[in-house]
Amino acid sequence: MICPKCECEYVDGIKVCSDCGIDLIPVDEFEGKLIHPKDWVIVYTGNDLIETEMLKANLTGAEIESIILSQKDRSYIYLGEVSPIKLLVKRKDADEALQIINDIFESKADDEE
Repeated sequence: MICPKCECEYVDGIKVCSDCGIDLIPVDEFEGKLIHPKDWVIVYTGNDLIETEMLKANLTGAEIESIILSQKDRSYIYLGEVSPIKLLVKRKDADEALQIINDIFESKADDEE
């Protein structure tokens, strides 16, 4: 058995994921439903990881699954922002996510005036 959300595997007899609290499914059923990169779209690109994480938190609050993709290499000495940070959501959630992000930036602009 496997959790379709966090992908933790469990021994037979366990029915619910202890981390996510959702029902487990058989491994063979899960393997047929793997997520592909084409299922995700970029809804935000920036240089500030903290800002991107805050946007992700807002999307999570709206029950929109999202991931942060950063191509920064931490093994190099910091010389400034050279690589963008991207926030991705599932294609089906893109319109709602963009609306939330736009609302956040519009309210931020109103506060600065």
